Amino acid sequence: MDLQSLANLFATTYNPDPNVQKTGELQIRKIGAQEGMLTALLQIIASDGVEIATRQACSVYLKNRVHTSYILPPNPRPDHVPIAQSDRTALKANILPLLSASPSRSITVQVAATLKDLVAHDFPDRWSSLLDDVKRLLGSGDVREVGAGVVAALECVRAFRFRQKADVLPNIIATLFPTLVTIADGMLNTCPSQPASQEIPAMLHLILKTYKTAIIVNLSPHQQSPESLVPWGRLLFRVVGMAVPMEGVPTDEEDREKCEWWKAKKWAYGILGRLFHRFGNPSQLPSPMQSEYGVFAEHFVTTFAPEIFKVYLHQVELYVSGQAWLGKKCQYQIFQFFTECIKPKSTWILLKPHVDSLVANFAFPQLTFNASKQAMWEADPVEYVRASVDEYENFSSPVSGATSFLLSLASNRTKTSFLSMLQFINTVLRSNPTPAQRFGALTMMSVLGPFIVRHPDVKGSIEQFMVQYVLPEFTSQEPYLRSVACEVLGVVTKAGITWTTEENLNNHSRAVALALDDRELPVRVQAALAITELVVIHDSVRDAVSPQVGKVVQDLLKLSDETDLDILNHSMEAMVDRFQNELLPVASQLTARLCESYLRLAREGLAQQKEAAPDSIDVESLMTDGDDDKVYGAMGVAKTIGTVVSCIDSSPEILSQVQEVIIPIIRFTLENKLIDLFDNMYDLVDALTFRLHAISPNMWPVFELTYDLFKSDAVDFLDEMLPSLDNFVSYGTEVLKARPDYRLKVLDMFRTAMTSPQLGDNDKINGCKLAESMLLNLHGHVDDQLQDIITIAADHIDKGETASFRLANLEILVNAVLYNASAALHFMEAYKPGFSRTFFERWFVAINSDNKLPRVHDKKLSILALCKLLEMEAGAIPEGLRDGWPGIVGGALNIFKALPQAIAKRKVLEDQLVEGSDDEDEDETRYLNLEGDEDEDVWDEDSAYLEILAKEGARLREKSEKTESGDDESDISEESEIEEELGFFSPLDNANIYGTFKQALQTFQNQNSALYQAATTMLTVERQTVLMEVVTIANQADRS
Repeated sequence: MDLQSLANLFATTYNPDPNVQKTGELQIRKIGAQEGMLTALLQIIASDGVEIATRQACSVYLKNRVHTSYILPPNPRPDHVPIAQSDRTALKANILPLLSASPSRSITVQVAATLKDLVAHDFPDRWSSLLDDVKRLLGSGDVREVGAGVVAALECVRAFRFRQKADVLPNIIATLFPTLVTIADGMLNTCPSQPASQEIPAMLHLILKTYKTAIIVNLSPHQQSPESLVPWGRLLFRVVGMAVPMEGVPTDEEDREKCEWWKAKKWAYGILGRLFHRFGNPSQLPSPMQSEYGVFAEHFVTTFAPEIFKVYLHQVELYVSGQAWLGKKCQYQIFQFFTECIKPKSTWILLKPHVDSLVANFAFPQLTFNASKQAMWEADPVEYVRASVDEYENFSSPVSGATSFLLSLASNRTKTSFLSMLQFINTVLRSNPTPAQRFGALTMMSVLGPFIVRHPDVKGSIEQFMVQYVLPEFTSQEPYLRSVACEVLGVVTKAGITWTTEENLNNHSRAVALALDDRELPVRVQAALAITELVVIHDSVRDAVSPQVGKVVQDLLKLSDETDLDILNHSMEAMVDRFQNELLPVASQLTARLCESYLRLAREGLAQQKEAAPDSIDVESLMTDGDDDKVYGAMGVAKTIGTVVSCIDSSPEILSQVQEVIIPIIRFTLENKLIDLFDNMYDLVDALTFRLHAISPNMWPVFELTYDLFKSDAVDFLDEMLPSLDNFVSYGTEVLKARPDYRLKVLDMFRTAMTSPQLGDNDKINGCKLAESMLLNLHGHVDDQLQDIITIAADHIDKGETASFRLANLEILVNAVLYNASAALHFMEAYKPGFSRTFFERWFVAINSDNKLPRVHDKKLSILALCKLLEMEAGAIPEGLRDGWPGIVGGALNIFKALPQAIAKRKVLEDQLVEGSDDEDEDETRYLNLEGDEDEDVWDEDSAYLEILAKEGARLREKSEKTESGDDESDISEESEIEEELGFFSPLDNANIYGTFKQALQTFQNQNSALYQAATTMLTVERQTVLMEVVTIANQADRS
């Protein structure tokens, strides 16, 4: 096909007629794998004679084709054809000139993404000239070529930005970064003469983004050297301190934030913050990073950190005095740096004299009620609520930055800063403040509430503060003050405020109850959160709310539907849990309302999924702009439904009604393959079927859907499905006995779990549990499947990387013996002559070891299976096993000897599980630092957490490198102890193993007296003692 025809074909992909579009796409798919196709596309994209839209369509196709087919996965789909070598050569020869000639930003984005994939796959081994070509572009006098070189440098770095091994990126940095910093410096010297030009700030923004991208994981030796650090540091300080020319920025503040000049400033602030936080702070540097960055950190904290502090402080002074504007993201970065300065002694000494000023003039204004908050409240109160509740999680909000700064001061420098901050709050509230300032002071109070309630010097005065400053705001004319009053009450209640008089508690609880009916939605939301905390902690409030709990729950449901806030789902869960008896009569109606909410959110989430995916996806945008609100909201509602189910299990009749209400949302989720919600749905299926101990007719379609999903889109969801599947087998035995097709589905899931190349040992273990459930629960109805089960297990007898899987697989064969001993041994011999002896050898190695049958269930299963063997008639014992048959009695007694210890160990774990819920009190030391020298380095739980992460990362990297080099001399796996599964229930749990063994021994004596004689004669004194104990316990059980 000639170039013009190919261009015309791609033009059909944006034709308004969908039929023309479809025909064109099918034709492109048909010819897409032909050699020369990509070479032709490169020519079309570069041609000025072709429409921009057509060139863009070609660039999108080119990017997608390279991304999916340049390197094929191990098991490619049939339609994935590798890109021909001639096209690969053409791509590498033309991609950089194409980038230089790109006519639009949208095409540049696609070509750049293509370049990144080429670099990731071919550099350096198959594209050794790349860096020279990029340097040539950067050194060109043509602005478009320099711009292309900057983009290419960014993509070279992005291709390796998450690579832990420092083998490729350091060379890219050392080769390109000296040129990049020179170009950036030159642009800053030029910009005053061209204030309105956007090319200069756009390239400056990309150069700084390249540097920031390069330090995500490591700081290269070149970047640590003075030859790099000094010029880059000088550049960053210049960008931060630069007065942006007014002609070059929009007047609207939101648009100004997005313009190229302020993007460049944002990246400069981000780089300086990253350098200090990850590499340049010696007191907080994790020990695995000390050898690589210790010297650099000491140099940075003494030489650069004070300069950063001075520059940032000057920018704050200009901003506070109204002499300069600061973007929100830049303010956030400044707060982050100041927060990082709190824990190290060297920077704390710099910060300490300025703390009071920064709190009063920089942090506090962020918390006051301002025009933008007022505008959002009036225009979109739901968005205001979402923004205010999630503000602290917004990683570009100065409110979040200010809050983190205040929290770090309170927790790490308590003796110096905490009381002065409280004094500031009191000063504001006593000085006839405006409503907006009162809001700021109370918001600051809300931030510090958990600390105040715990501080020995001030916790006694919190009640008076609430009465004097918070309670009056519940009747304020300003709705935002009513809202923050509710917020403060909720915070101090949750933190454990002590009320000295019931009257004060009642006054506050009545005020917040009235606020539930406030005309303003944000007030109602905060009131709902506060009343929840009061009800959970104070029985008197619970009793007062009890007559109106139906209304309160309806209010919560309405608010949840209006806002889709996950935090309201937590309130609903708490209310349902606290008012179980009161809500029992309306459980079905409540569940129906919750299911309506879930379905609405799930449908909206489904609609979001079906929207066209963007042409170019950036990791950073995924981290900051993800729109999963609907899915998360649905998850929260599903958890609330689960709470309802758990609270009504005392009434099977009501639970059955609730189940019928819930089943449609489970089916909707599974039928529409809303994979993100599968975990929640299978939790519900598990809870309903387990608590009812029955499978209703309407639940069986869920079983069928589960099988279909496992065999298609959800093969890796067996872990989530298993508890439900086990319940289907355990509590749906009659249906399974009558439905051979259902039994075959369960068997097929076991086979798939054991044989699918996509699944690992954990999934195989789950498959084994499913097969075990069949054998234990469907006795006499798995005869047709028994040989298949044994064959699958036998195929894996010595496979698997973990001890857990090897035991689970062995126990499938043990279960087969328990199910039908003679048939199982026959099928083992049919699998391979002599295999039954192989099985016995593996089994008795486990029986005779100290820890290879570690759990109570393992021991009971083996004892009962050995009993079945003892009861076999003499003629049915395979000849090849007869000589070892007397050892069965000794093996069983070995297990009996260890059984009491295993039962005791399990009991301890069960007790710890029960007690664990009572030991969830928060560690007080994480709130206040009242010990030691106030000006020394601080090492808190955040520091300790980063230390743990760094050590684990270092361990995994070392292991990965050893594996790659073939030097890993460790065992096949890191075998950890196989622990009791306290949530696992089995038909064997209540089995009378002592009585069963006594009876089996009697049968053994009657049927095989010679073998019985041999078995008992060979018992040691110790085993004879165990035998007498077992018989004694069995006799006691018979008498009781």
